[in-house]
Order: sequence, then structure tokens, then C-alpha cells
Amino acid sequence: MSFISVLFALLIEQARPLGPGNRVHAMLRAWVRWSVRNFDAGKSVHGWLTWAFAVGAPSMASLAIYWLLDLTLGWAFALLWSVAVLYVTLGFRQFSFHFTQIRDALAEGDEALARDLLATWQHIDARELPHSEIVRHVIEHSVIAAHRHVFGVLAWFSVLAAFGFGPAGAVLYRASEFVARYWLHDSKTHHQPVSQAIQQTARLAWRWIDWMPARITAISFAVVGSFEEAMDGWRQHERQSDGDNDALILAATAGAVNIRLGDGRPPVNKAEDSAPVEPAAASIAGHTMGQTPELAHMAVIVGLVWRTVVMWILLLALLTLARLLG
Repeated sequence: MSFISVLFALLIEQARPLGPGNRVHAMLRAWVRWSVRNFDAGKSVHGWLTWAFAVGAPSMASLAIYWLLDLTLGWAFALLWSVAVLYVTLGFRQFSFHFTQIRDALAEGDEALARDLLATWQHIDARELPHSEIVRHVIEHSVIAAHRHVFGVLAWFSVLAAFGFGPAGAVLYRASEFVARYWLHDSKTHHQPVSQAIQQTARLAWRWIDWMPARITAISFAVVGSFEEAMDGWRQHERQSDGDNDALILAATAGAVNIRLGDGRPPVNKAEDSAPVEPAAASIAGHTMGQTPELAHMAVIVGLVWRTVVMWILLLALLTLARLLG
């Protein structure tokens, strides 16, 4: 069932992607704001209580609906629910058009437009960025976006679905990532005061939840790319940094395709209406080894990501087949 759910969700998302400002994201933002207004009292225990309501309630609701449909209407309706939830939480098209627009601008030699598009996407000052830095920023943000929108969701969905929890893992992962970004954004822009206790709780919970998916993504990139170099980048990252999940993914990516990433933390961006974000790519301690990022490397990254998607789908298909035969 996991394989079918993922396959159909990806196909539907490619044909009809969710647009910015859609109702689902609006409802999630409203729920997160309600949780803060009613439970944020500034202490650590209230931080965990607020996080539990903001993240746990949607996750448990998705699980309850899945179980209810399975028990009352049958597995086919439970499958449809899983596809619907994955359609909302999983997909390339929620971010890939930014990558495509910048790539096309660079291909046409219009670096000014590429800088403007990058600045609009990440809300950073890109006016002085040279060509290679534009490419580096786009690659780093796109790799992390692919992890958060696709591979991280797949990891949590697959693990919990194997134990009968349906799409709850996908909701847990995306909601955890969302609140960590959104509460930081609200605190900085003063849209709604958010205590430090809640922000710290959300960041800590997100780091724990993303620990396993980040390493699965890094290993996946290593398998479909240059394995030895990716693992070497991973080892160097572990020796030089504090274990940041995003930086680990970038270190493995740099080794997998032999390009140089890192050199400090990219400028902080702010929220878009549908997906407020903090820095999309964390720093790597110093430059990784490899070639200077160029336009051709963007196609290499696209190939790396799609090979990883195919690997995931084949793995899920084999697991589903083994379960049916067993």
C-alpha cells in the first residue's frame, strides 16, 4: 500500500501541484497560531504542550481518519486517504519552479534576472553574488528543499506505515518542520509574539525528528552518486561541525557529485505566504572539496535527485511485493 500511495501522490502532484496560499496550508497556519495563543506561557513545559498540540493533533487526526476508513469502508478508502495526505505533504512542484526559473535565466545569460529570482525565492540580498555563488545558493537550497519536501517525508511515512500508522509519519514530519520555521518567522516579524521556550522546543524537536531522514537522504545520495566521496564528506562533516542535519546532507551531496558547497551559512530568508522558512541550507565548516559550482552542475543535481526518487520507489515496490508474497 505504501508504494501505491507514494506513486499516485507523486503522479498527481506532478500533474496538478498545490499552489501557494492553498487552503491546507492556510488551515495549518491558523491551527499553529491558535496553539500559540492558547498555550504559550513562556516556560519550557508550555513549549512542549504547544508543540504537542500544533504537531501532534494533526498527526493523530490523520491517523484516526486512516484507521476509521480502514475499519468502516475498507482498505481502498484508507489508501485514498493516504494518497490525499501525501499529495499535500509530498512533492517537487512545491519548490521546483524556483529552481527551473533560475536555471533558465542563467542558461540565457541573464544573471541579473537570476539574482532577482533567487532574492525573491529566499528573500536574501543577491545583488553582489557572482555566477558561481548564484549556482551554489540555488543548489544548496534546492537540495535541502528536496529533502524536506520529498525524501524526509518518504522516510517517516514509510517507517510508520510499515507499522500500520498510515500517513501519520508524513504529517508529523512536515508539521514539525513547518512549526520550527513558522514560529521563528512570527517572532522575527512580530506577526504574533512567540516565546523563546516555544522556539527552542520546536527547533529541538525538529532536529530529533529530522535526524534519521537526514542520514537516509545522505546515504541515498551516496548510493546513486559517488559513494566513497559522499561518505568522506560525511566523515569530515562529523569531525568539523555540531551535527547539523542540513549541513550533513550538503556534505554528502558535495561528495556525491564532486562540487564545492558550504563556505559559511547562507543569508537568512523570511517567510513566503504558504511556507515560511528559516535558512534553507545550513553551513558546512569551510569549503568542501570539489569543483566550483557551474550551470552544468544544476543538471547533475537534478539527475541525482531523480535517481534517488527512482531508488525509493523501487525499494518501496520490492517491500510491498515481499509483504504480499509473505
